[in-house]
Amino acid sequence: MAKLTAQEVAFYREHGYHLYKKPLFSAEKMAKLEMIFEEQLAQKGSKLSDELDTPHFRDPRLLEFLLADEVLDLVEPLIGPDIMLWSSHFICKEPFKGRQTPWHEDSAYWNGRFDKYDNIVTVWLAIDRSNKENGCMRVIPGTHHNGFSEYESVDMSVNTFHAEIKNIEEEKAVYFELEKGECSLHDSRIIHGATANTSPYRRCGYTMRFLSADTKVIPEKNENWQIFLARGKDRAGNQYVNVK
Repeated sequence: MAKLTAQEVAFYREHGYHLYKKPLFSAEKMAKLEMIFEEQLAQKGSKLSDELDTPHFRDPRLLEFLLADEVLDLVEPLIGPDIMLWSSHFICKEPFKGRQTPWHEDSAYWNGRFDKYDNIVTVWLAIDRSNKENGCMRVIPGTHHNGFSEYESVDMSVNTFHAEIKNIEEEKAVYFELEKGECSLHDSRIIHGATANTSPYRRCGYTMRFLSADTKVIPEKNENWQIFLARGKDRAGNQYVNVK
């Protein structure tokens, strides 16, 4: 059964986000995910803690969470019953030194990789408590209706990306404050970012990104990329990794 009401789905369509203020997984399942995350964090070597991208490519244990009904039942009311898993990302902002995430649209970083950018949703699961103090995510509501924005370069020594959207009205920002185990959902086109973590508290999350399976993934722009049919039917003739 879908976990979102008709009113919540309507809010998401208008504003581009939803805060799911309930535990996504059982305590036992969440503890297992945390264990995998801590292993990934310990193995990262010289990479920064906010750069643990597509960990499920390396560790198939994560598919238990990415393809779980708990997640897909939230995603389905938003993008339909035919769902592909596109990517996942551990995002960890260490105490006092976690870089800020500049204002951006996820879709801008994927420009040219798909044939369309509607019906793409990110689930952001809080592994740690996430609030204003430690640099929680923030969005500009309704901006998913606006198309691609104009960007300018920023300093990557203090930013997680090389560019930021120009002329943001920051006073309109909504902050995604989440307790551990809760999650948010946002449209890939919405303008969002996060301040730096200058607090003594770590801020880690796991992003899970899903596309409607009627979206065509452009092969020559996605070499060596692994996509999974999470639920339903392939509608666009994509190449999927078999889940054993």
